[in-house]
This record gives sequence, C-alpha cells and structure tokens, in this order.
Amino acid sequence: MIGEAVVHGAGTIVNAIACGKGSAFGVDLWTKARVELTDEAGVVEGRILNDPEEDTGLIRIAVRKVLEKFNFHDYGARVVTESNIPVSRGLKSSSAAANAVVLATLAALGKRMDDVEVVLLGVDAAIEAGVTVTGAFDDACASYFGGVVVTDNEKRRILRMEPFPEELRVVILVPSEKIRKKGVNVKRMKAMGSLVEAALELALRGDYLRAMTLNGLAYSASLGLSPEAAVRALEVGAAAAGLSGTGPATVALVPPEKVDEVVDAWSRFEGDIMLAGVNNEKAKVTVWGESHDKGDGRV
Repeated sequence: MIGEAVVHGAGTIVNAIACGKGSAFGVDLWTKARVELTDEAGVVEGRILNDPEEDTGLIRIAVRKVLEKFNFHDYGARVVTESNIPVSRGLKSSSAAANAVVLATLAALGKRMDDVEVVLLGVDAAIEAGVTVTGAFDDACASYFGGVVVTDNEKRRILRMEPFPEELRVVILVPSEKIRKKGVNVKRMKAMGSLVEAALELALRGDYLRAMTLNGLAYSASLGLSPEAAVRALEVGAAAAGLSGTGPATVALVPPEKVDEVVDAWSRFEGDIMLAGVNNEKAKVTVWGESHDKGDGRV
C-alpha cells in the first residue's frame, strides 16, 4: 500500500529557542513524501532525492512512530522524499519532512488523525532525531497548516493562527554552508531572551513584520552572524527581514514592486537567492492507500 503527501515550508517570525514560544509563517516551497508499506517488519528504508547524502534518521523515526501508534508492528516501509527546501538553512526542512512522512504513512495505512496530532507525531520524531532544539511546534504548525501561527512550544499550544498576507513576496538569501541544530549555542541565544520576548509580544498583537525584524537582529547577534543582508533588504524597501531559524538563511518579506531592488542588493552577498510566495494552504494527501507501482519511485 502506498501513500503520498505534500507539505509546504515556513519562515521564522520569532524563534522559540530563547523563551519557549515562537511564531512562523507558511512559504510555498514544498516537500513531498511517498511511503510504500512492506512486509519486512521494522525495516524502514529512506531516500532523499534532492540531497542523497543527508541522514535519513528523521524519516525512519517518523514512519516508526506512526506504525507504533496503530500497533502495526509487522510492517516496514520504503520512503522517498523530494523537496525544494534547502536543508539546515533555517527554512524548516525538517518540520516539512516530518509532516510529509507522517501524513504519507497515515495515507498508506488508510488511517486518519486529528491535524494537531499529526503535527505532534512529527515533532516527537524531530526531537528524537535531534534535528530540533525546542521541538519546533511553531515551525511544524506553519508548515502543516499554512498561514501564520504563534505557539507555546513547551505546552504545545497554538496561541494565534490566521492567514498571512499573500501580496507580500518571500525573498530568501541561502548561503552555501549548513548550520546543524546540534551545533548551536543555546545559552547564548537564551541570553537574548528579553529582546525575543519583545518580538513575541509584537507577534501576539499581529505585528508580525516588526516582530520578524527584531527577532532576526537578536538571533543574528547571539549566533555571531552578520545582519547586513537583512539591513540592506530593509534599506531598499523590504517590509521585514531577518535570520530564519538558526540560519544561515535570511528571509525578507517584500512588496512586489520592491523585489527587484532586494534581489539586486543581495546579489553582492555570497549565496543563492530564492523567490517564493506566502503559503496559506494546509498539507494534503495526494495518494491515499493505493496498491500499485509508480515505476521510477519519484514523488
């Protein structure tokens, strides 16, 4: 039996590491997952088509958690994921992958769960895989539900959720280096707690743009990363800009008429520039419990 799902990416409004609460918004980058159940009990094989050298631990743990949830201990799985979200740049690749694999596994089993329970299974898998510091409930919710969310990551509660303005374009500066969550200095980030709490208060009031910029400056300082790209984007007309997650990617929210100016300003920085839109759509199953072979195994 085969299940497939597609989930979108997200960008940071407020990183939850410093104070346990965070905010994120949906971005129309995507991750697709294809899960084929097998009769090899407990054997889960994973492939990441867009980054074959990446560790597949998160994929295997996410599948196992779903199988355990429904006591399907006699199953194994072959999993293929494909994504245009750069890995370990702060663009929620892990949250999107966990959501997509959990949803595709449920589809293969022909099972349904409450949306928040789906997200929480993915969060638990991400924690076990060591790809998140806080569990990234905010990132996982923005990835799964779309729109913008503010969450209490420690209590795993959604504090605010609504559509995000689609007229803004998302411009992303993606440096070549990766930042792994296991390598970040949590103590330094928590030292910026008062500034991050101020950003969170802005987000709770719906002032997401100022919250995003303030958060980016605070975390850039604590991580020793230059905020120059964000400042340059703001200088030429971005509505908000800042470090996403623990970086190193910088994300700017930009009025359409200012996109070319931000791209031109960022052409002087090292890294690739990606253009995307805001995503307000929920994750979805694209293949539900079908029994067939797709040939090339792509998703």
